[in-house]
Amino acid sequence: MKEKSLSKDFTQGNIARQLLLFALPFMASNALQVFYSTIDMIIVGEYVGTPGLSAVSQSSQIVNFATMVCLGFSNAGQVLLAQALGAGKRKEMNDVIGTLFGFISALALVLTGVILVAQKWILDVMNIPAESYDMARDYLVICAVGLIFTAGYNMVSAVLRGMGDAKRPFLFIGIASGVNLVLDILFTGILGWGVAGAAWATIIGQAVSFLFSLFYLFRRRELFGFDFAKKSFVPNLKYVGMIVNLGTPMAIQSGFINVSMLVVNSMINGAGVVASATFGVGVRIDDIVNKISQGIQYAAVPIISQNIGAANNARAKKAVHFAWLYSVILTVFFMILYITLGKQLFMIFSDDPLVHSMSSDFIKAIMWMFPAFAVMRGSGAFIQGIGHAKLSMALAILDGVALRIGLSWFFGIFLDLGFFGFVLGYGLAPYGYAIPSMIYFLSGRWQKRKVLAEDI
Repeated sequence: MKEKSLSKDFTQGNIARQLLLFALPFMASNALQVFYSTIDMIIVGEYVGTPGLSAVSQSSQIVNFATMVCLGFSNAGQVLLAQALGAGKRKEMNDVIGTLFGFISALALVLTGVILVAQKWILDVMNIPAESYDMARDYLVICAVGLIFTAGYNMVSAVLRGMGDAKRPFLFIGIASGVNLVLDILFTGILGWGVAGAAWATIIGQAVSFLFSLFYLFRRRELFGFDFAKKSFVPNLKYVGMIVNLGTPMAIQSGFINVSMLVVNSMINGAGVVASATFGVGVRIDDIVNKISQGIQYAAVPIISQNIGAANNARAKKAVHFAWLYSVILTVFFMILYITLGKQLFMIFSDDPLVHSMSSDFIKAIMWMFPAFAVMRGSGAFIQGIGHAKLSMALAILDGVALRIGLSWFFGIFLDLGFFGFVLGYGLAPYGYAIPSMIYFLSGRWQKRKVLAEDI
């Protein structure tokens, strides 16, 4: 039987099975997304060395800040689409998608301009080590120019997630990963372009993926549910307002988390290039673990949103319970992996024995983070799925500012624990989001909130 739509109905059926099967492609997509950014680190570590690792890890944090701001608004569109789908408002979904496309494209261009104008000030504030400064600037400028493609891919993926489609994002990121791998070896290794080569490989891979996704969805526009007509890209002021109202707290949330990362990086950079490189590698390894488990949260959000839109609160709660179950299983697995093979993972990225030696401090400190992330996969998905962006923002500020920066300073500088203290504070911060979000979900107070789908 021919497929009638790319969207899926999660308001009925076995929710445990649906969540697991829906999460697997997202986990694979996230793993690939981290994989192609990790390739930069491995190849740069091989051909450029420790200063290059520091440059890539620091500049990528700045680009990630801009990317996450765009993603905050994309996620707002995802929630609106999922709730509209659950409420049966398919006709309105075309206008939401078109408005989101135009809004995210304009935002990405503005952020690119800001980064290019303020690049020197940003790098100086981050306290980039002198050995890495010029390379960090090259990586930042090139990736900023390609931000439109990064934001575009994330926007398309968010729309598809909201519609219940996990397969196409996996296809699109697979293309980006393949192109990036080939070009990384060519530009950085064979041609010797160094860190700049890694940046060009990343941006070209994302551009190819984004343009292919647009072509693919245009050819299947009837199944996709968006007509790609010129008039459909003209922003609908009603939906612009909804995306801004819902997305601004989400963007602030993402922005604060990344700002806190920049501040912590600045503290660690003050400890020297080895500490900077070790933290950069460690965060990249942690990102692999984090992004794979984040696939569960990505899957849970549209399932929760659809059921909230359909006024089926019991199924929405079940989605959270199973998200917790699957996250705990993954967390235990990754903690065992970190304990047994943590140092070997660092050796993949760097052959510097000083980095290997410092990696043990990172591993001992970062282990405290894992249980918090297991909790956040369920309760964090729930807060996002019901569209309570202001609460999510407040918890992110608690996590990112009061705790991530505050605890890193307290352990690393005030208690003079150095590198171990910085990472320990970084690892304990997510409990500021995990514990309150779990309390909010279990309290049931969310059942009094108005459903967003009623205004679509």
